[in-house]
Amino acid sequence: MKITLNRINDDFLFECANSQGNKIYLDNVTLPGAKGVSPMESVLMAVAGCSGIDVVSILKKQRQQITSFRAEVEGERIQVEDAKPFRSITVKFLIEGEVDPRKALKAAQLSFEKYCSVSKTLEPDVTISYEVLVNGAPVNEAS
Repeated sequence: MKITLNRINDDFLFECANSQGNKIYLDNVTLPGAKGVSPMESVLMAVAGCSGIDVVSILKKQRQQITSFRAEVEGERIQVEDAKPFRSITVKFLIEGEVDPRKALKAAQLSFEKYCSVSKTLEPDVTISYEVLVNGAPVNEAS
């Protein structure tokens, strides 16, 4: 796996591309007029994307009918010398459709405990938690 990064303005806007030519833009979002996401925001996006792919894949294999799938991700950062890494990340999956809530919860559990390479890369230094809502209702072990 390889990406390239090219600076495309006189400040901090970078174009990142994978080997297939797909691109994202990174920028210093503390400055006015930023045209990309911050590198730390891209980490949260990577957690959402990786686990989202897992959850949707698992539910599709179980023939669940997903009509809408969203994730909201929040990260809490701490000061460590001059850096501010994540201490914790919380992922909320919002799933709509004809989906068994227990299967949705199990899919999220499998993603974070077994499949999601991004969250596994962040362990054990970052605590990752998740919640699942199916058709607006929170799902828990007792559901």
